Amino acid sequence: MTLSKEQTAELVKKFGKNENDTGSAEVQVAILTARIRYLTEHLKTHKKDHHTRRGLMMLVGKRRRLLTYIKNRDINEYRELIKELGIRDNI
Repeated sequence: MTLSKEQTAELVKKFGKNENDTGSAEVQVAILTARIRYLTEHLKTHKKDHHTRRGLMMLVGKRRRLLTYIKNRDINEYRELIKELGIRDNI
């Protein structure tokens, strides 16, 4: 199971500039973070699910690239975003 429409709409409302702002980098990072957390929990119980592990690594890479873009654009916005999402600053 992935994110429901309600969960996605809630993330868009929280991190987007308006309720239809699904394309901004901040919203994309928030949605990717939620998916990464879900897949991490899935892999704790299904240790040999290597297809999902590959998908998780691809999502982590995409989130990292988006975070690098946000950091280069506005460092204060980047710091605020990672603090709010509860992820580490490893870029």
